[in-house]
Amino acid sequence: MSRPTSWLSTPAHARWLEAEGDRLLDFSRSSRHPAGGFAWLDTTGRPALERPVELWISCRMTHVFSLGHLMGRPGCGPLADHGVAALTGRFRDAAHGGWYAAVDADGPTGREKSAYPHAFVVLAAASATCAGRPGAAELLDEALEVLLTHFWDDEHGMVVEEWDETFSTLDPYRGVNANMHTVEAFLAAADATGDRSLLDRALRVVTRVVHDLGPAHDWRLPEHFDEQWTPLLDYNVDTPAHPFRPYGATIGHWLEWARLALHLRAALGSDAPDWMLDDAVALFDASVREGWAVDGADGFVYTVDWQGAPVVRERMHWVAAEATATAAALHAATGDPSYAAWYATWWDHLADVFIDHELGSWRHELDARNRPSGVVWNGKPDTYHAYQATLFPRLPLAPTLPAALRDGLLD
Repeated sequence: MSRPTSWLSTPAHARWLEAEGDRLLDFSRSSRHPAGGFAWLDTTGRPALERPVELWISCRMTHVFSLGHLMGRPGCGPLADHGVAALTGRFRDAAHGGWYAAVDADGPTGREKSAYPHAFVVLAAASATCAGRPGAAELLDEALEVLLTHFWDDEHGMVVEEWDETFSTLDPYRGVNANMHTVEAFLAAADATGDRSLLDRALRVVTRVVHDLGPAHDWRLPEHFDEQWTPLLDYNVDTPAHPFRPYGATIGHWLEWARLALHLRAALGSDAPDWMLDDAVALFDASVREGWAVDGADGFVYTVDWQGAPVVRERMHWVAAEATATAAALHAATGDPSYAAWYATWWDHLADVFIDHELGSWRHELDARNRPSGVVWNGKPDTYHAYQATLFPRLPLAPTLPAALRDGLLD
């Protein structure tokens, strides 16, 4: 009897992914914050109710629970509604528009408006719209209007980073991380609304970052820029382990950009530029060459310098999750069995050191010897990367996860 060529073609592996996804959803349910939104979870799954409630976490969990509802998991729809209510309520600035990055019992903890969480508002609203949740479509319309009116820089084909509360003063810093998640948001919103112009904007971002910056920097994508989009290669050199703006190049983002390029390529179809697959392959190869097991132990280092040497050696769960997703995407795009082999290698790694069968979810950060660490991240804030990793291998490259589940495309 012939054997399947890879886990990616094995129904039994798909069942394992589904079971792992359900385990992650069960862990996630305790994140529901009684005052609205979703709380940061500690290593045991206890909600840290003393912490401010973060917009990006609330959006990610609204997205996850929308996917759970689309998977037919009872109780996930009301949790998605809980997230939508927070986005139309306690996080929303009714006077000036947009959303505050964090709130506590007294209101917003800061007044700035940042592109990174606003991209996740769009993603959450798009997923909830695909899930048919009440008020989600109206939220998506508003979120897109804010993102395109205030953050989209049409001259450069990118989003700017941060405004003050009234959208009158713009910070000079520009960042690629917010743009990466804006591409993700545009893809999901295009599927939820049918507005294909969002794909054109996504292509402009991917072209600048992947096709222009990638080859120009040996695929070590710069993360930080000034207002003219000139790379700031020494940015945060004295705080290299910053959770959102680390010094150097971030290995996990190379994998995410590669995967997003493949999703966009599939969405564009015959209109996709020829370079998209080759550039995705180049980013993947660079992430393996400079990120995987480069310092004596399995795992992806967090960041490297501009010569490719490791800077922060901690291993992040989200990088390994993205590695499996990108390997699956490249296998779907090319049929090359080497990607299926990497896919299995990284799930073995996740099972060995990241998946926490005792306390639940995945350990979010390990040290260079794959022991639990908290240099960059403490606790288990959300299950966004992990849960998506259980779905990407089972769905086509296009449409996006919520639309694919809505359309009944799950194998």
